[in-house]
Amino acid sequence: MDLNYSAEDEAFRAQVRTFLAENLPADLQEKVRGHLRLAKEDYVRWHKIVAKQGWAAPAWPAEYGGPGWNAVQRHIWEDECARAGTPPILPFGVNMVAPVIMAFGNEAQKAHYLPRILNCDDWWCQGYSEPGSGSDLASLKTTAVRDGEHYIVNGQKTWTTLGQHADMIFCLVRTDPSVRKQEGISFLLIDMKSPGVTVRPIIMLDEEHEVNEVFFDNVKVPVQNLIGQENKGWTYAKYLLGHERTGIAAVGRSKRELLFLKRLALRQQKDGKPLLDDPAFAAKVANIEIELMALEVTVLRTIAQEHQAPGPQASVLKVRGSEIQQMLAELMVEALGPAALPFDPAYLEGESEHAAGGDAEAAPLAAYYFNLRKTSIYGGSNEIQKNIIAQMILGL
Repeated sequence: MDLNYSAEDEAFRAQVRTFLAENLPADLQEKVRGHLRLAKEDYVRWHKIVAKQGWAAPAWPAEYGGPGWNAVQRHIWEDECARAGTPPILPFGVNMVAPVIMAFGNEAQKAHYLPRILNCDDWWCQGYSEPGSGSDLASLKTTAVRDGEHYIVNGQKTWTTLGQHADMIFCLVRTDPSVRKQEGISFLLIDMKSPGVTVRPIIMLDEEHEVNEVFFDNVKVPVQNLIGQENKGWTYAKYLLGHERTGIAAVGRSKRELLFLKRLALRQQKDGKPLLDDPAFAAKVANIEIELMALEVTVLRTIAQEHQAPGPQASVLKVRGSEIQQMLAELMVEALGPAALPFDPAYLEGESEHAAGGDAEAAPLAAYYFNLRKTSIYGGSNEIQKNIIAQMILGL
């Protein structure tokens, strides 16, 4: 592909910038740029604004309501949204379960679920990891036993991101324990309001309620909520994970955070000069910027394969993208030194208008740093991704 933007690409970028300037609410932009926490209403409000424009699902085919953009246009959209500071369109519906429904669901499932995902009428969460079955996902133990026109589901999922808000969960469940572990798994869509579903919060080190445990106690799930064929869920799970890992690269967001880091380093002083003028610190910033430029080109090369599902190269994007996000947060904390230590949950949650320490840019950074520790674990740990790269790309 040609990495130079054409006149048509630049015209598209101008169109996107105009839309964002006219439609992105200032309060949401302030939260995102300031590393403050977003409420459910914030995510839904922005999703519906974008959906009204017809741009909520950039990668969807036009027949399902996508805008029909090419790979470069999708990249420009993501880049401009990150630059502007929009809330993210959460991936669980649009980028994770929807591609699986399109590829493996039946016509009734497509007709029911896809429009609701597109308009954010349903909030989705992911039911993959279990206690003892994270990186070794195929060892999962949650069962679904066929009983007439229903499955009876029992078990537990964990690290369920934003599951406390969810209307629906897509789950991997074991439907045949007698075969090889990868062959006895099915992919079920479960209504989170079903009797027997219990959600319990997991409060992390940053004191945020972002992840949960989800318990299933004799939950009845209609057979029509099975995606594809029974016991073929492992195939669908891998297909979904490829889409998830591509999105974790988050190049646009890292470009915005790099600018934030440089601003911090310009205001901090060392020996009477801006910290960014310190050769050792400047070298660290330059190294991240070079790595980020290389990642962006790799992302463009991957998404340019228009009609192919993400392959093992998505693992490269996941590993490097998550490492860059963590390195940026580490340098932000390093730049501020002791000023990054105060922890101010009231300011993070929007309950206090001003940071307790008086520095609105520094107040969220400790929590931001701790929150990003997860990126090298979720979506398949980086250690697992390196195994995939070694086996499927390098042939080792």
